[in-house]
Amino acid sequence: MIEDILRQGLRVVFCGINPGLSSAHKGVHFANANNRFWKIIHLAGFTAQQLQPEEEEQRLLETGCGITMLVTRPTTEASELSLAEYRQGGERLVAKIETFQPQALAILGKQAYCQAFRVKNAPWGRQEMRIGATQLWVLPNPSGLNRMSGDALLAAYRALSDALPPPSLTTR
Repeated sequence: MIEDILRQGLRVVFCGINPGLSSAHKGVHFANANNRFWKIIHLAGFTAQQLQPEEEEQRLLETGCGITMLVTRPTTEASELSLAEYRQGGERLVAKIETFQPQALAILGKQAYCQAFRVKNAPWGRQEMRIGATQLWVLPNPSGLNRMSGDALLAAYRALSDALPPPSLTTR
């Protein structure tokens, strides 16, 4: 089982769709070597160095960032998930965010966001919807299955990083 990396006062919580088989096997978020998450959040300015998920994923909290997932069931591809799983995941996610109230929630995948929150044609980036005081963002999924270029992926994550206040000394 992969555990959430959450606490009060975070700048951002990244919400993956669901664990891939590599992540489920290793018990860590974004563990597949083809997944660009750890590299992209470093290059976008969320972490000072690229963290290694198996050894350092808990250090993400030191940077003011956290991770959760919409659906806990591991699959080879997110397309294997049902609409009901997305909707239930959205309900659980709202409850988590209401509890932890980060500055921002970044859902990593437009289709996942649309299905979980019953939204049609959401744009990339900041959404009008909020959860309490938490801004809601939709960012591209960093999976190696996503054919978006690294530059476009980085630009989307950097836009979120630039929109948030810098981490306070208490999150370092």
